[in-house]
Amino acid sequence: MRYRLAFFAGLAVGFVLGARAGRERYEQIKESARRVAQNPTVRNTAESAAQQGRQFADRAYHTVTEKVGDRVPEAVAHRMRALREHGPNGSRNREDDWGTGTT
Repeated sequence: MRYRLAFFAGLAVGFVLGARAGRERYEQIKESARRVAQNPTVRNTAESAAQQGRQFADRAYHTVTEKVGDRVPEAVAHRMRALREHGPNGSRNREDDWGTGTT
């Protein structure tokens, strides 16, 4: 309950401050965020982090499969294989802008 209250209090404060700042400040923040997101260093770092996350998830998947694979019901195992083949929202893994597969 305490976390909900803190969340909604932060949401309210953010809304009030955002409303006071106005559209011009919003556009400035949006442009700054776009510039940061398009910075090659930021993009490379983000892709490296994503790649390391995919590698870690793959190792964890294999470790868990080895330890509990034969004890998992077939329906769950089938669902896990299907999720591993597909990306988010059921889409097939495909190449992204940087030539790496999406997860």
